[in-house]
Amino acid sequence: MTVTQLNRRAKQLLETHLPLLWVEGELSNVSIPSSGHWYFTLKDSDAQVRCAMFRNRNMTVRFKPQQGQHVLLRARVSLYEGRGDYQLIAEHMEEAGAGALQRKFDELKIKLASEGLFDPQFKKPLPPLPKHIGVITSPTGAAIHDILNVLERRFPSIPVTVIPVAVQGKEAAPQIVKAIELANRADLAGEKIFDVLILGRGGGSLEDLWPFNEEIVARAIFASNLPIVSAVGHEVDFSIADFVADLRAPTPSAAAELITPDGEDWLDKFIGFEVLLEDAMTRKLQHLQQKINWLRSRLRHPKQKLEQQAQRLDTLEIRLKNLTHKMLTAYQTRLNTLILRQKPLHPEIKLAQLKHRFQLAQQNLLRAQKLSLVQKQQRFSAAVRMLNTLSPLKTLDRGYALVTHSKTQKPIIDSQQIKPGDKIKAQLAKGEFIAVVEQITPP
Repeated sequence: MTVTQLNRRAKQLLETHLPLLWVEGELSNVSIPSSGHWYFTLKDSDAQVRCAMFRNRNMTVRFKPQQGQHVLLRARVSLYEGRGDYQLIAEHMEEAGAGALQRKFDELKIKLASEGLFDPQFKKPLPPLPKHIGVITSPTGAAIHDILNVLERRFPSIPVTVIPVAVQGKEAAPQIVKAIELANRADLAGEKIFDVLILGRGGGSLEDLWPFNEEIVARAIFASNLPIVSAVGHEVDFSIADFVADLRAPTPSAAAELITPDGEDWLDKFIGFEVLLEDAMTRKLQHLQQKINWLRSRLRHPKQKLEQQAQRLDTLEIRLKNLTHKMLTAYQTRLNTLILRQKPLHPEIKLAQLKHRFQLAQQNLLRAQKLSLVQKQQRFSAAVRMLNTLSPLKTLDRGYALVTHSKTQKPIIDSQQIKPGDKIKAQLAKGEFIAVVEQITPP
């Protein structure tokens, strides 16, 4: 194997078996030729490695590398075949301290944004006129003085309570979380003390502002029931707290400006309202005075009113008497008419009429009975005479006999009804006899 082949094989092994990685160290032997590529050595207290960063990559770096500068590289491991030197090919460079924090900042920002902690729908509105402001900051920093000065100038009547916390260092984040929770729990007679909070501090480096980029602080802000205004650092500084808070102020002074109305404007409004109220009261009083004058012109002495009422009462009395007399006359006339109509219907008269009708009916009934009896007697006599005339007994008086069969009792009017030996009964005018048929002569 030649040296070239050996170096190429070693390069392939390094590039294929070691992934893209982050390396931290101090810059030395920095060289920037006219080609625009950067060559340098990255070292720590015990070792060093050659590095190269080509022009198409170093154009994105926001600073110029300096001798002794502490940096963080994202690089791939390789080997320079011409010299057989093992080296790093850098693709990204950032200052070590701030760069690591910035990467942590970006990762947390992406995480919380994906969970919705920055979503505008969860932002709570600020009160138009706060009743009590809580300020979570260092009691000795410049931020609290800026906030109090602005509040004193804009609306000095609003009470302010400072909740002291550390604003940098390891203890800062837990203290900020406890302060937010304390402010949310604070109440007086069951009513919340604060209605808005300012969370802030003055400017500083990324490391100084880091407590406001902690995840526990962000979640405490999001969980707060009170609206929180974030005022961390200067206008160019952004923190995770700014994104989670209900409102971000570029500076602590701006936060005080944003949450309080301008007292001068309010005084101007009150003066305007006072003028409007005076004008309204003047117009109201004038209207009432006019109404009083109008009522006074219509007001009369009670004696006149009583006289008028007495006269009206007399008139009504006369009208009532006339109306009563007319009504009584009308009722009397109607009563007389009804009496005349009802007189024929009086029970005594009606009873006499019915009695008379009964007597007439009784007489008519007697006459009809007598007449009917006479007629029936005449008809009976005629019927008796006719019956006697038609009775077969009359024939018997002339020597005839009524012959009947002794068994059937039927009259014998035909010789065919009997035969020799039959018994027959003959009824005479006086008496009867039974005979036996000896001989029948045909007709």
